[in-house]
Amino acid sequence: MSSSEASHGTVRPGAKPRGIARLLRAFGNTWQGLAGCWREEEAFRQECLLALVAIPAALWFGGTGVERAVLIGPMLLILIVELLNSAIETAIDRIGTERHALSGLAKDLGSAAVFVSFLLLAATWILVLLGH
Repeated sequence: MSSSEASHGTVRPGAKPRGIARLLRAFGNTWQGLAGCWREEEAFRQECLLALVAIPAALWFGGTGVERAVLIGPMLLILIVELLNSAIETAIDRIGTERHALSGLAKDLGSAAVFVSFLLLAATWILVLLGH
């Protein structure tokens, strides 16, 4: 934005918001994404319910702040990976409903990523709790 534009309060059409406006828009997009995933994806709802149990349990069983963080981290990672998996599935479904080997592979890879994040959760909890 040039100094003359700034002094007159004009903004280029299509310019991306900046500062607090950008943060507010980003928060709105984030909220829409979380709400959409909650509404459309049963797996995400189930994983959120698991998090409601796992996170308080991590706070209870973790002996130190580091242990608590190590127990909570994989649970949050599961939610992150599920959000990304849902995004991949949504994009694939938007492209078309016909079966295609690469579309199927993309969905399978996303599902495998969620599974591996669950393995990380299980391994972390076993290792931390066996150390007590």
